[in-house]
Amino acid sequence: MTKTIVYQGEPGANSHIACKLFDPDLEPIACSTFDQAFNEVISGNHDLGMIPIENSIAGRVADIHRLMPTSGLKIIGEFFLEIQHTLMGTKESNLDSLMTVRSHEMALSQCRDSIEKLKLVPYVAADTAGSAREVSELNNKTIGAIASPLAAEIYNLKILKENMEDKGFNTTRFLILSRDEIKPSINDKNSVTTLVFKVRNVPSALYKALGGFATNGVNMLKLESYQVDGSFLATQFYVDIKGHCDEDSVKRALHELSHYSEEIKILGVYSASRER
Repeated sequence: MTKTIVYQGEPGANSHIACKLFDPDLEPIACSTFDQAFNEVISGNHDLGMIPIENSIAGRVADIHRLMPTSGLKIIGEFFLEIQHTLMGTKESNLDSLMTVRSHEMALSQCRDSIEKLKLVPYVAADTAGSAREVSELNNKTIGAIASPLAAEIYNLKILKENMEDKGFNTTRFLILSRDEIKPSINDKNSVTTLVFKVRNVPSALYKALGGFATNGVNMLKLESYQVDGSFLATQFYVDIKGHCDEDSVKRALHELSHYSEEIKILGVYSASRER
């Protein structure tokens, strides 16, 4: 039986492309929202999830920081995809006929300068590939979409401009999620451990909490803070560190972290991508 991997978006979305490149033997399954994608894996309806966590231009994908800590899913891998944003329209359209362009808000933000140069009015849509489908259905030469070349092929649209992204190195990092925890060997020198924690409300708590990583020689790859539960008093931190959670140095660092923080959750231990 073919294993499945879910993604948020419609066929032709960048997440769809990431699924196909990550493992061609997996069957990609489209979901309309991130919540649905998470629930499909949590419920056991599908095997894995391909979820974007951050983009090199637009930054983090906020919904994922809300969903990850409470989902119970484990990160078992990461995948980096170089994003190709393409401006497309109907077969009768051209750059002079276009007046508006629609796409996901992340894609629009990554192409802001290009959109302004073409004097197009941007409209936020739920998804890049979904925008391409809508343009195909509306069949209006004044309306364009920013999506992947695959979306242009699927929805029979004409590519009007390639490389719409404002910066040449536009990459999205995806996490592969599973119900089952799959750890690499403790001897894997390319292991990454991802965790979240909240600091106690005491002076210098964050400074002291992070001190254990420094004193134990654990390299911190990423540290990001965000508010939780709609409160400005509750701050949660998302952390990627180099190393396996079962290594002695990492265990000592996490032990020190526990003295100054609460609700430490290890979200996954996995092998770093070669593109990292």
